[in-house]
Amino acid sequence: MESSNKHFKRYTVTTALPYANGPVHIGHLAGVYIPADTYVRYLRMRGEDVLFVGGSDEHGVPITIKAEKEGVTPQDIVDRYHAIIKKSFEELGISYDIYSRTSSKMHRATAQEFFKKLYDEGKFIEKETEQYFDPERQKFLSDRYIVGTCPKCGAEGAYGDQCEKCGSSLSPDELINPHSQLSGAALVKKPTKHWYLPLDQYEGWLREWILEGHKEWKSFIFFIFIR
Repeated sequence: MESSNKHFKRYTVTTALPYANGPVHIGHLAGVYIPADTYVRYLRMRGEDVLFVGGSDEHGVPITIKAEKEGVTPQDIVDRYHAIIKKSFEELGISYDIYSRTSSKMHRATAQEFFKKLYDEGKFIEKETEQYFDPERQKFLSDRYIVGTCPKCGAEGAYGDQCEKCGSSLSPDELINPHSQLSGAALVKKPTKHWYLPLDQYEGWLREWILEGHKEWKSFIFFIFIR
């Protein structure tokens, strides 16, 4: 929210991107979209220059899991639920100026431009690590596609990130007898390269910009960026 002693020339208001693997529900609306829409309408009534932007998140494991369960492609899933979510917002009167999707050409080009600039400037730390690989599906697996026996409670079918029975947070390496949820195959480890952005190197100016430059923001936002 804005402070009493600062006036902005223009406002950009964004909302959390709903995963395009299911419809929005009342909790999403009450916690995110209706409050944001209320604030945007308030700014518009004051005659402010405001842009309200959102979109569907069409990348991630929840979408591929949904596609696997239904026997369709991830593209089928995101096309279906993006349309449902967008229509729901329209019918509820949520007044987005732009409601897009992360699969759009503009989003892809912008994300690639960010990555390439950071890469060309040597900002990333490159690391090669070993990760679990499904030899039958010929693909590396995310934590949710790795299942095994929970080392904490002994439950079968624990995921590579969490045991649903005892609630313990896990890593794939902790699972007993890890195997692929997709094919049931025993997993092997293969090397793969990753790029990491060391945010600790930017803590100084982030701290000043967030805490000193934007006192109108809640203080816990800083820890989301830095922790």
